[in-house]
Amino acid sequence: MNVTPTIGNRIEALDTLRGFALLGIFIVNMLTFHSPYFYIDAHSYFSTPSDVASYKLINIFVETSFYPIFAMLFGYGLNMQYEKAIANGTSYVPMMARRLAILMGFGLIHALFIWSGDVLFTYALMGFIMLAIVRVPKKWLLWIALIVYMLPTFLVIGGIYLLEKLNPNQLMEGFVDIQRIELAITAYAHGSYGEALVFRMTEWLLIGLSSSFLGVFMVLPLIMLGSAFSKWKLFEQAAELKGKIAIVGLIALAAGIFIKSWPYMDGFAYHNTLIQQLIGGPILAIGYASVIILLCQLPVFRTIFRPISKAGRMSLTTYLMQSIIATLLFYGYGFGLYGKVDLETGTMIAVGIFAIQVIFAELWLLKFRMGPFEWLWRKGTYGKNMPKKEEKRQAL
Repeated sequence: MNVTPTIGNRIEALDTLRGFALLGIFIVNMLTFHSPYFYIDAHSYFSTPSDVASYKLINIFVETSFYPIFAMLFGYGLNMQYEKAIANGTSYVPMMARRLAILMGFGLIHALFIWSGDVLFTYALMGFIMLAIVRVPKKWLLWIALIVYMLPTFLVIGGIYLLEKLNPNQLMEGFVDIQRIELAITAYAHGSYGEALVFRMTEWLLIGLSSSFLGVFMVLPLIMLGSAFSKWKLFEQAAELKGKIAIVGLIALAAGIFIKSWPYMDGFAYHNTLIQQLIGGPILAIGYASVIILLCQLPVFRTIFRPISKAGRMSLTTYLMQSIIATLLFYGYGFGLYGKVDLETGTMIAVGIFAIQVIFAELWLLKFRMGPFEWLWRKGTYGKNMPKKEEKRQAL
């Protein structure tokens, strides 16, 4: 059997894909770091020709098309750990429950004290549900994931469409929140850390926490899908499956780009935006993932982009540091660039920060086995039972 190249006991393609997903997620998150993106209608808020062009590219090719990759990879990893526990005859649930509880703690600290757009809390919450679901056979898991995602998605889109037909202006009245925009600018652009903290806590309780529970319909199915792929050994058998992966990838790329471009052809009605994000986003994500999995079969690609796989290997550290760096750069208690950069500059800043993170990951992993936050996560999970060799190598 030809399998995807590994480093130690890690599948390198998983880390490479995770690294690219982190870059895409950061480019989108950067919109919220330097502008009140949660409360605006982006198609009217960004009005200069440069911003309009930049947002169109981000909206079609990046937004909602990289977080599904990360969610599926999270599910892939959950199943790998489940199968490893079964093979070793160890108890999966207690260990994973500790691991998820610590991740939830990271998420709460991140959401309340650094940035309200946190996803770690949601992932941990969905992970607890997966403790039961991960045992489901792969075919059932696949169909359950599709039903749980698609049924409410179509119901919501259909309901919104009907409401728009009955009263076109009713939905748009709540689409832009002028008061929250002003509060966000006051807190983040001009406020002290304490003022930003108060607004951020309110913001997370209103948006972040509710989004976490909606994750049952938006994030959990993607995690389930990733677990199903893990049961099929998608990455491990990528070389043997490359023909099927190529066909799926081409179809997903074409369909995803078309659906995500649809609002620019048919108008920015709210139901079109939902179709773009909830349907087009995950489909394009599958296309991107397929292309990267295939490219990872090429030695030259693995060699060139191995540094990105190092950032993916340190995904928790990379993700948290992106928020720490960006908030210090843009918020009033840092360098105060909130609202002062255009979209092109913001995107270039995201790419530049990620490039520095790639270099940092490369240097860090020359000496240590895992990133600093990964070490804290693992140490909290295993406590005194953490292997001494790892504990020594990760001593900070």
